[in-house]
Amino acid sequence: MSKTLQSIRFRLSLVFVLFFIILFESVGIFFVHQIESSDLVSFGDRLTLPSYMSSEVVNAIEHPNDSQAQKEMNQIVDKFDDKMVDNIVVYDNQGKVLTDQNSLEGKKARTKRLDTNTKLALKESSAFKKVRTNDGEKGQEVIVTTPLKKGKRVVGAVVVYGSLHAIYTNARRVMWLFILGGVLTVLAAIYLGWILSRTVTRPIEQIAKQTAAITAGDYAMVNKIAGSNEISTLAQSVNVMSQKIASSTEMISNEKNRLYSVLHHMADGVLLTDARGRLTIINQAASNYLKVNEYEALGQPVFDILDLPEYQSIRDLIKTKKPFTMDLGERIIEIRISMIKDPSGMINSLILILHDVTIQLKTEADRKTFVSNVSHELRTPLTSVTSYVEALMEGAKNDPEILDNFLGVIQNETDRMSRMVEDLLELSRIDRGTLKVKTELVNLNSMLNFVLNRFDMILKTDHEGDGHLPPLKIIRHIPESELWVDVDHDKVMQVMDNLLNNAVKYSPDGGTIEVSLEKVNDRAQVSITDQGLGIPQKDLKQVFNRFFRVDKSRSRSLGGTGLGLAISKEVIEAFGGKIWVESKEGVGSTFRFDLAVVEDELLSSDKQWDDD
Repeated sequence: MSKTLQSIRFRLSLVFVLFFIILFESVGIFFVHQIESSDLVSFGDRLTLPSYMSSEVVNAIEHPNDSQAQKEMNQIVDKFDDKMVDNIVVYDNQGKVLTDQNSLEGKKARTKRLDTNTKLALKESSAFKKVRTNDGEKGQEVIVTTPLKKGKRVVGAVVVYGSLHAIYTNARRVMWLFILGGVLTVLAAIYLGWILSRTVTRPIEQIAKQTAAITAGDYAMVNKIAGSNEISTLAQSVNVMSQKIASSTEMISNEKNRLYSVLHHMADGVLLTDARGRLTIINQAASNYLKVNEYEALGQPVFDILDLPEYQSIRDLIKTKKPFTMDLGERIIEIRISMIKDPSGMINSLILILHDVTIQLKTEADRKTFVSNVSHELRTPLTSVTSYVEALMEGAKNDPEILDNFLGVIQNETDRMSRMVEDLLELSRIDRGTLKVKTELVNLNSMLNFVLNRFDMILKTDHEGDGHLPPLKIIRHIPESELWVDVDHDKVMQVMDNLLNNAVKYSPDGGTIEVSLEKVNDRAQVSITDQGLGIPQKDLKQVFNRFFRVDKSRSRSLGGTGLGLAISKEVIEAFGGKIWVESKEGVGSTFRFDLAVVEDELLSSDKQWDDD
């Protein structure tokens, strides 16, 4: 109900109806008043004695002792008849009542009072009113006072009392006519006001529906209000506004989608806060780094999300001008902070960029370690060579036995440095992707037997030179079914040499080395197990790192460079394989690698490994 009363349609209709009511009633009141005034004037004329009667009355007043004149005056007063006349009173110039109609007709006693207006008339005062109204015994009455003159002298006055019943009856009749006309006018005004308000409000309602649709995000609605008035101009403006908002919204939506896509696919984490430091935007990378739910994190203080208790406000972050790092366990994150200012220069938000520097720091640490290791590994043989050369120069060369011994040591150290340099070049070529490989189908059974035969000969030769030591045995577990792989046979043979050399170096005297080949699913797996000291659990993940040794003193004495396993890992992975180690400290180690098996019916099982 209140909504209806507040509507423009109701207000327009109400204003229109009230306007017609006020206008019609004003005209009615004015018209009735004019009728009353006109009737009073007309009644005043009707209640005024004709001049011939007035002259007879004046004559009677001038001759109070003339019975005939008095008689004629009484007859005139008595016979003056009009439906409106209630009484006629004649006064002399002294205000004495000479006669009245009521007393002549025997209705009541002669009038004795003299009203003020009659006194004014007898005195010829300008304040005297000829026609006036008064509340009489029978209701409203009209009083017509007529001065009687003899020449210019007032000799008396005639006062006629008449009833206003006829006037008010006529006025009421006219008033009822106006009321009936007013009711009809009001009904017509209501109908016309409703039609007019609908004409005005219907376009406004259309525009209101369109703006509501625009607010809801629907820009397809278009109003079809035609014309050249203000409302049609407003409607066209709303249509244009809707099109521009739709275009702007689409542009903003596209920009938002692009921004979301960019933020979502960024490798770096992005955090955006408001002026109070509460999170407003977080991308997927930052969510992954910080291990928080994207939607739960929004609205939270960024200090809590980053777990930075030392920062309590956005001002503390702003003071941190330089990037700082956070250790998240698996990752080390570098955080850079940028400020967003409004045109007045006030800071209203912060952008925090989270960059994963784990690999960078690890690479930097590995580079430093690598340089340190290379320097250390080269310095040891160089120191030995320098020492022996200085000894020779100081006179040791004169002793043939010492000379041969020293030259042998220098040769060994030089060979060791050459192997180290060659291994480093090999790793460098692998890192740069310039390592040249020539793949071919290789019978892995034959290759492994070939390598093991060679090591059997080496171990037999070493045992003959030092017969008091128990021999080192190699036990083979190689199936008869052939396993073919597509690899560079020289590189894979180098891997086998490295693994067997390590097994021999770290195996105790009289121990055994087990070498097996088996097919696991669609891959050929080679395993080499020794009975050495084993590898501590903490070092298992580092054995394939460059220059890493579990027992550095012993391996160095055996001439190792610490690069063999690193090269083996790079070679096997280059052919799509995998290499790993299983070890138990004090028991021994097992190195394994696998390669994809090539299944082809054309491969003949009777082919032998080409020794060349």
